Amino acid sequence: MTSQDLLPSAHVSAATRAALTQRLAETGAAYTPQFLAPETFRLLEAVAARLFPQPERPVPIPLAPSVDQRLAEGRADGWRYDALPPDREAYRLGLGGIQEIAQALFQADFEQLETGQQDDVIKALASGTPPGAVWQELPADRFFEEMLAEITEIYYAHPWAQDEIGYTGYADLPAWTKIGLNEKEPRESPVE
Repeated sequence: MTSQDLLPSAHVSAATRAALTQRLAETGAAYTPQFLAPETFRLLEAVAARLFPQPERPVPIPLAPSVDQRLAEGRADGWRYDALPPDREAYRLGLGGIQEIAQALFQADFEQLETGQQDDVIKALASGTPPGAVWQELPADRFFEEMLAEITEIYYAHPWAQDEIGYTGYADLPAWTKIGLNEKEPRESPVE
């Protein structure tokens, strides 16, 4: 069963339906950055597109807007590595550091690089020892881990990604009764 079938059903609470329907409505909609400068927002979009390429979709799941909105609202998940500054500063520094890596490795901005070169920049970031002055004060591996975790969370919070993996856990009404090994609720897709 896909989100198209499940969302309007009696198995989904009104609050969950509203949240997931909003995510669907925002897909493909124009977004104006609220926190990041426009060029920095475009960089975040490009990085997110390499972390979660979506070539099969005519309209990709938007990832960067949720990060920008969270930063604009000053929300956090309640913890951070002590080696990292607060999220707003970490993203400003980290995204600038990604440009430094691109310049050091390829003498061009990240967005102008071919996809293989962009992947090399991300690999350098993930390695924890990329080139660039920013990384002398900001731990690259921790920043990468935090950014990847957030973008992953945003991706899999979208109904399309949930459909891809056969996730129906958002069907929160009525209670799940089949909780034994290999038991499936009638609303669940069979495992292929």
